[in-house]
Amino acid sequence: MTKIDVFSGFLGAGKTTLIKKLLKEAYIGEKLVLIENEFGEIGIDGGFMKDAGIEVTEMNQGCICCSLVGDFGKALEKVLEEFAPDRILIEPSGVGKLSDVIKAVVGIGSDKISLNSYTTVADATKIKMYMKNFGEFYKNQVETAKTIVLSRTQKLSEEKLAEAVAMIRELNEHATIVTTNWDEIGGKQILAAMETENKFAEELLKDEDICPVCGHSHHHDHEDDEHEHHHDHDGECCHHHHHDHEDGECCHGHHHEHYHEHGECCHHDHEHGHHHADEVFTSMGIETAKKFTKEELENALSKLSGEEFGVVLRAKGIVAGADGVWYHFDFVPEEYEVRTGAADVTGRMCVIGSKLVENKIKTLFGV
Repeated sequence: MTKIDVFSGFLGAGKTTLIKKLLKEAYIGEKLVLIENEFGEIGIDGGFMKDAGIEVTEMNQGCICCSLVGDFGKALEKVLEEFAPDRILIEPSGVGKLSDVIKAVVGIGSDKISLNSYTTVADATKIKMYMKNFGEFYKNQVETAKTIVLSRTQKLSEEKLAEAVAMIRELNEHATIVTTNWDEIGGKQILAAMETENKFAEELLKDEDICPVCGHSHHHDHEDDEHEHHHDHDGECCHHHHHDHEDGECCHGHHHEHYHEHGECCHHDHEHGHHHADEVFTSMGIETAKKFTKEELENALSKLSGEEFGVVLRAKGIVAGADGVWYHFDFVPEEYEVRTGAADVTGRMCVIGSKLVENKIKTLFGV
């Protein structure tokens, strides 16, 4: 199946620059077709496959570049038939609506393609001006995007960049926003941000093997398909599970069989009083372009166990440092670590616990 990546963005935002970076650093070894689509506007005359409205030229890294005019669906099907690419990159007109491009791709209804990502590239220095002057078209590109990659962020102060991110968040609450200067991160990192949902909290739970029911770490002992959870706290967890046995009894006194995918935590919607994780524990995610000193992070983490912030069970983050490095931090009650590490597409934190006082936690970190 051919993946389709759509790159939206106003003229001059940096779409072509981003695509070139991905060609060099992320799409290595893939058979690619780049489509520049003007949706009915006058395109390049003549050339290869002219009968289908397609102008094809060869680009570096072996990427085939097409300019489509006329019927988008028929032209795209012709590209699939002629080139059978691993991935198609679509760079529509800078003044086009991203939602229209998505509808055009989905409307083809082909089982040969998969809409893999739809990204908007936005010049961080011009967001306010473009929102004011281009209204509907610019806002559509922002509010429709799965991922928003900001360009020229190095030209803004920390405060101005935070304002730009806030304006985007007013239109799109869920998109991953890449705020890191492109020179500091690799194309593979940007592609990963484009292809995945913004689920930092879920990543934390998975990476650290934290049970979303009780909030504690599990250690797995596997023998064939059997495994059980062990908790690092006194007494047995009230959600202790035994798998693959007929008379498995949980500590609530109920007999039932559990069937789980490997690695899933055992919280189920039984009719006999079990609670979903989101009824007991909550997580809050924070994205920020703020640059921290190591001392600021250590000061915040040293106070995070305080009752005024709720019951904080776990926190993890990757943030930019004021001294040009990136800091990774981990927190469990009464214990934390701050270390240097690789840059990320934007600063991210996640806090997990119960009865979290989000405004106080944000104030503690200064975000």
